[in-house]
Amino acid sequence: MKKSGVFCSVLLTAVTAMAILVFCAEAGSQTSAANKKSETASGNVEKGKELYTSYGCYECHGRQAQGSRTSGPRLSPNPIPLSAFSTYVREPRGQMPPYTNKVVSDADLADLYAFLKSIPQPPSVKDIPLLQ
Repeated sequence: MKKSGVFCSVLLTAVTAMAILVFCAEAGSQTSAANKKSETASGNVEKGKELYTSYGCYECHGRQAQGSRTSGPRLSPNPIPLSAFSTYVREPRGQMPPYTNKVVSDADLADLYAFLKSIPQPPSVKDIPLLQ
């Protein structure tokens, strides 16, 4: 009798977890279209590049946002979603100083993000002659 009670409890937990996952997946797919629209929010790439330099982002994240083991993480190519990027810039958890709205406006963040999105993927190893 105890084994069947434990089994039912485990089964109920698994079914609940699956229901939550399905709900989250459906909710995520509904909001992903809206997020993609906001992720492509207009930002000025050239202004973003200037801001990246003037705010000193390159000092920790590298000139091409490639990151470093000893300073800041890689930001590009394929940056995190704009909403996560903005949240982290405003309230970082690591050694990065916070850039409040008084320091970096939302428009500037959009420009910075546009610059990060514009950085192309590096060439693959097979496309670099010296490594062949």
